[in-house]
Amino acid sequence: QVQLAESGGGSVQPGGSLRLSCVVSESIFSLSWMGWYRQAPGKQREMVAGIVSGGSTNYADSVKGRFTISRDNAKNTVYLQMSSLKPEDTAVYYCGGRYWNNDYWGQGTQVTVSS
Repeated sequence: QVQLAESGGGSVQPGGSLRLSCVVSESIFSLSWMGWYRQAPGKQREMVAGIVSGGSTNYADSVKGRFTISRDNAKNTVYLQMSSLKPEDTAVYYCGGRYWNNDYWGQGTQVTVSS
């Protein structure tokens, strides 16, 4: 059973920045994919950013140029650096990972962007 634990959420004003962290109970090398999804009230969960084991990344169009996904293999941690935050970025952010063709998710962390 792979466990993922997010942290770093909070409240920020528009234009501000936050960095989310996701610590994984397994070695990151054993996960073929890791990423971040988000779900806003009344909306479906959507992919925000992903990174595969080879290091390639992909982003939702709505966050390109503002968000950056990265990983620290030594710490078994994946990060989501979020800049130029907008009110529409308000959501619960979930960290996910694929291990042996099974997907695992964290509990989520709330991000609120409001003036």
